[in-house]
Amino acid sequence: MNSYDSDRLLESVHDTHKQVMTPEKADVIVFNTCHIREKAAEKIYSELGMIKQIKQKNNNTKLIITGCVAQAEGKAMIKRQPMIDAVIGPQMYHKFKNLLNEVKKKRVIELDFESTKKFKKLTEKRLTFRSSSFVSIQEGCDKFCSFCVVPFTRGAESSRKAKDVYNEIVTLVDNGCKEVILLGQNVNAYHGLNKKGKEINLAELINLIEEIKGLERITYTTSHPIDMNQALIELHGSSKKLNPYLHLPVQSGSDRILNLMNRKYTIKEYMDIINNLKKKCPGIALSSDFIVGYPGETKQDFNETIKLVKEIDFAQAYSFKYSSRVGTKSSRITDEEICSIEKNERLQELQILLNEQQKSFNKSFISHTVDVLVKGPGKKKNQYRGTTKWMQVVNFESLDKIENFEKVKITKASNNSLLGDVI
Repeated sequence: MNSYDSDRLLESVHDTHKQVMTPEKADVIVFNTCHIREKAAEKIYSELGMIKQIKQKNNNTKLIITGCVAQAEGKAMIKRQPMIDAVIGPQMYHKFKNLLNEVKKKRVIELDFESTKKFKKLTEKRLTFRSSSFVSIQEGCDKFCSFCVVPFTRGAESSRKAKDVYNEIVTLVDNGCKEVILLGQNVNAYHGLNKKGKEINLAELINLIEEIKGLERITYTTSHPIDMNQALIELHGSSKKLNPYLHLPVQSGSDRILNLMNRKYTIKEYMDIINNLKKKCPGIALSSDFIVGYPGETKQDFNETIKLVKEIDFAQAYSFKYSSRVGTKSSRITDEEICSIEKNERLQELQILLNEQQKSFNKSFISHTVDVLVKGPGKKKNQYRGTTKWMQVVNFESLDKIENFEKVKITKASNNSLLGDVI
């Protein structure tokens, strides 16, 4: 989401500003921030250290903090780091151009929630075009998981109108885009209005988008299990454009911990979704998120997570140690904290298993030929990088002209990528 937001911020000021590649040359320096985990939030303050010298040399250089850290900490950011000139929350990006003018005269703090106005602004023509593009269709969250700050930084769930999403994708496809990744904090909670003013769900939106000629692939992220309805599951089996890939965070394999997290589903309910998906779409690549060391998590709770991972066999996954976020329900639990040593040991055990599964999934493609959507040059000379429809990164070499799609025979596989030869 932040990558998409950064593009849109840049596009909103394209007629008055141009991007430079080093902060020393900038009149305005923007940090777009994430607040999901403490490590990401604290990183911004360490990064600001290098900006201090730039500000000292040229006080006219403006420093702007956007994103979820800005929303969560607000004025406290300026108190902690007075050289900040503006703090702008993620639902105020539609005002960004005007705020750049304001910040020349005074310090700016904009933290209101205006997602409807922001979505209306997003209907303007895109200026950044790639073979694969993010498209925001939903923002905010009403779930209030005990550990999560998103409802406080992104606000309530809000969805874009279907025609606005459709028109944006048409513009992207007309300019060479072949794949769209539909974005939302709870993307499968999408409930936008169609042209008749009727509310539609994500499955219906995808069916509409599939009609766009020239669009080859569709993916959506991030989903919540309780919004994974049967129509969406069925679509994974019937759609010709929906990638055989799903990121569906489970967070824990323990019903007791899920209840403490306020996730609103049980492991049986999660497994019913997974088994249904595997039945409708054999070979689907499943991805998930895990939190280890949640307050009160016992060794038995953790072992249930390990059991779940072994049962599902994930193609990808992201795992993290629990970190307390100010303002969340779990931040008030202080008597059941798991010690850092135990957190580290559990995380290491889980990640070893997840890495083995990911490598095994990738190795299953060796000697097979796959269609790769080319996304740009690789790190080596004559090397290119792209992705499969299972969202794996593929690196390959070619001296010839590269098309949008290339057939690549996979020769090697690692945890994180595939290597192959163009056929």
